[in-house]
Amino acid sequence: MVQCEMCGSQVANPTTVKIEGAELDVCSDCTEFGTEVRQQSGSSASTKYSTSSSDSSASSSSSSGAGGATGDSSRRRDMFDTMDQIVTDYDDRIRNARESLGIAQEELADTLNEKASVIRKLERGDIMPTDDVQEKLESKLDVSLTEGSGGDEEYEFEGGSSTGSYTLGDVVERKD
Repeated sequence: MVQCEMCGSQVANPTTVKIEGAELDVCSDCTEFGTEVRQQSGSSASTKYSTSSSDSSASSSSSSGAGGATGDSSRRRDMFDTMDQIVTDYDDRIRNARESLGIAQEELADTLNEKASVIRKLERGDIMPTDDVQEKLESKLDVSLTEGSGGDEEYEFEGGSSTGSYTLGDVVERKD
């Protein structure tokens, strides 16, 4: 007996379904949340992650697992790789720029057509600026509140397993 990866119930024969891009082994009640993934029949060396064809000679040569023919040489890119991020000291930058112009918080809020409480919260770091407010602040105060993510840089993490792949445990810092 294994556990359903959705609800946690014990199930003898789980069904593999794709739910929002992830393949999960679920019970019959949870199969309605995704689409069933067809298992390849054929060589016993083939796994559900194998990208090999049904030809037995091809499956024995590429049964190494999830790497497949594409390997790790090309990393999948998404929209977050190229997005700019708000700088960590945005609150100080806003406050310093406003003070250097000699403007009160209320006056800045009126100029930007925003509430004064929004400016106070931004300067305390209680809230992050919305895209609209960020553009207004950058224009009025002549400051930059974003930093480029670079898109091309690779992240180097300390640790890692002997297989060369990283897990979440290798990357996060615990706060115990």
